[in-house]
Amino acid sequence: MPSRGAARKRDDSEGTGPVHQSLAWVLRIVTVVQPSETTKALLLALNSFLLIFGYYQIKAAREGLLLAAHPASIKAYLAIPQVFLLVLVVKGFSHLSSRLPRHLLITWVTLFCVGNLLFFYALGWVGVPVSIMGVVFFVWIGIFNLTIPAQFWGFANDIYTEQEGKRLFPLIALGASLGGGAGPMAARQVIPVIGCYGMMLVTAVFLCATVALTWAIHARDVRESLDRPHAPAVDRVSPLDPGGGFRIVLQSRYLLLIAAMVVVYNYINAAGEFMFSELQRQTAIRELGASGDAEQLQNYIGAAFAGYQWLGNVIGLGVQLFLVSRVLRWAGIGGALLVLPLMALGGYGVAAFGASLLLLKWVKAAENGVDYSLMKTARSALFLVTQREEKYKAQAAIETFCVRAGDTLCAVVVWLGTAIVPLSIEGFAAANVAAVCLWIALCLMIVRERKRMQAPAGAGQG
Repeated sequence: MPSRGAARKRDDSEGTGPVHQSLAWVLRIVTVVQPSETTKALLLALNSFLLIFGYYQIKAAREGLLLAAHPASIKAYLAIPQVFLLVLVVKGFSHLSSRLPRHLLITWVTLFCVGNLLFFYALGWVGVPVSIMGVVFFVWIGIFNLTIPAQFWGFANDIYTEQEGKRLFPLIALGASLGGGAGPMAARQVIPVIGCYGMMLVTAVFLCATVALTWAIHARDVRESLDRPHAPAVDRVSPLDPGGGFRIVLQSRYLLLIAAMVVVYNYINAAGEFMFSELQRQTAIRELGASGDAEQLQNYIGAAFAGYQWLGNVIGLGVQLFLVSRVLRWAGIGGALLVLPLMALGGYGVAAFGASLLLLKWVKAAENGVDYSLMKTARSALFLVTQREEKYKAQAAIETFCVRAGDTLCAVVVWLGTAIVPLSIEGFAAANVAAVCLWIALCLMIVRERKRMQAPAGAGQG
């Protein structure tokens, strides 16, 4: 008969031992987790933490490099080259995903981004002007910060069933919220020491760590799938079927509605970011006066944005920790989708009658915090009811191209509101109020379509 120690060791390896039971009990503050689910869910949460923590090291640097040499309006205009580049990125991602297993797909895409960061660091080292680097780096990050999270959430969607995902996504997204809270705080301290270019090396290290985590999670999921007759291991290790992400989106009313919602929301988000950035830049120039040189302005803006991002992510962390799983459980995915647009309606409604830097800082911080926590979790959960190709390819197309399409729409509105018919900050806020009304309507249509898709199987809630 096996010893008590051997039995305990076997239980721990299977995720049913006392350690896993204790972890599951502690994690109930976030959501309901079964002991056997703790290891894989926590590894995914750590992966999401490292991705977002690393991203925020270079996000603050991006603002400093760009706004030290250009007005805030350029951020809106740079969405235009991004949206065209993303057509190629989405097609390339679809091509790779039809030829590589998911762990190799994630590995090669991530290592390609690491190589890019090393190249940008080398350009800064040889003295490429900041006016050029700021633009190029901003465009690159605009693609990076959509592609990497999209493939991560495709991976998470591929691992869990719909019911598992609704329970465990709040825990996985908590990792991203923790990374978002810690990232700007670290960046604010580190940027003055190693500079904006040094932050690129920091992020490269974290990205390499996420590759190792992806392999560990994939291997564990394949082992577990051998014990599930309804989820054979071949689904975990085979490349996806041929087909492009855009074609898949166009063939589904449900996916088209999600795509439209993403376009409208990101127009609203980008317009709010423009309003805050413009007021922040004006404040920085006024504070530094004529004595401030380009590097001082760059570091001032970078540090200010790190503080603003930290505030948003602290809000997001609180929402993720205490509210996300409860909102999903009580109001369903449909109810969760409506929280952020209703908040935005109130925030921009107030700003339309008088906008200040402090007001916009809190409106945008709250908007970003709820977006990165509740909205991101709900949006990712929308794909739990889709097919495997839709989880990777369609989600990648929507969460990259459609995001930047919304930003491009914002660029057009900013151009019209600055060069053709000048608008005040309050005028841009009023335009956002109108767009939020459309956003709410699209959310309601998505909820109805999702219920229609589930009706034949009698599954779940909207």
